[in-house]
Amino acid sequence: CDYVYMASFSEGMAAVGLNGKYGFIDRVGNEIVPAKYDSVGDFSEGMARVMLNNKWGFIDKKGEELVPLKYDEVFNFSDGLAEVALNGKWGYVDKTGKEVVPPKYDGSIYADGYDYYVSYCHFSEGMAAVVLNGKVGYIDKEGNEIVPPKYDRLDPFQATLGVFSEGLASVRIDTVCDEDGHDEGGKYGFIDKTGKEVIPLKYDDVWKFSEGMAAVMLNGKVGYIDKAGKEIVPPKYDFNGSHWALRSFSNGMARVEINSKYGFIDKTGKEVVTPKFTYAESFSEGMAMVGLDSEYGFIDNTGKEIVPPKYDWGTWSFSEGLARVCLNKKYGFIDKTGKEVVPLRYDWVSAFNEGMAAVELGGKYGFISAN
Repeated sequence: CDYVYMASFSEGMAAVGLNGKYGFIDRVGNEIVPAKYDSVGDFSEGMARVMLNNKWGFIDKKGEELVPLKYDEVFNFSDGLAEVALNGKWGYVDKTGKEVVPPKYDGSIYADGYDYYVSYCHFSEGMAAVVLNGKVGYIDKEGNEIVPPKYDRLDPFQATLGVFSEGLASVRIDTVCDEDGHDEGGKYGFIDKTGKEVIPLKYDDVWKFSEGMAAVMLNGKVGYIDKAGKEIVPPKYDFNGSHWALRSFSNGMARVEINSKYGFIDKTGKEVVTPKFTYAESFSEGMAMVGLDSEYGFIDNTGKEIVPPKYDWGTWSFSEGLARVCLNKKYGFIDKTGKEVVPLRYDWVSAFNEGMAAVELGGKYGFISAN
């Protein structure tokens, strides 16, 4: 069938589109779920969100609608539960469709003249952030409020801020408000799963813990703390206002910035790669995508240029041993030696996932395997 849309495989299933409708195929191309929905999401924990006539629910891998299509909005299952919205309130359902937490929580916090949406507060490590009357708290998977709503807003541009990671979650208390109630200052710290503030609320901004370390900001500079709150790397690096996620440790390395140049440090704070690149992604599978001006390549964790910067924007990090690369608006894949194992001839490609990558050529879609 000539599909006009294909997504990457997730849990052995891929979303496909035909005539403005969407369904799912398996890895050999069998149509498991006919293209009949107005919108769909990827499978997560055996379930996929689907929408018809502006109402959302969930199907399993047989296509059975286990969660009725009655919600205004839903998000993927995580830790066995999924966020659902009905009439402006948020709750959680399990995979049978039972409302474990009835929709009763707010979907946003108003501050600084903006609505800060918190619909990304999925369950992680058995806990989820919730909002009620403008305050943030945490519930467990039975709906018990372990941490009563008392903290101030989550950051809408940091989708994992406020999510428990490695046993800790960031929280914030606003400290100064102007006469209109707009926040002019706030401090962040971390709580454990009992609600105890284990790292004092003293930082101007923070990111979640990864590999035992968290990025923190103080007076406009970025450093790193461990889970005891010790500053392993004092706040001394620059922050350009974006890409917080790229400052998390990955493969034992974290990206740092000085004077708009990027490099990498290890967990002792040693600059393994001196800041010299104009762009850098986090390490993935032992390699990091880096850029010099408008050309992109890859380095290993010693800083050696395995693939010199020569590709165009549209190049991605390694996934399953291969990286998508782009040159003159054509896409293909390289391996970790830099060899172009899939020629750059496609109009678009996805990253490899579960051994398969979606490709587009001349307006038609299909899949290629890693071999």
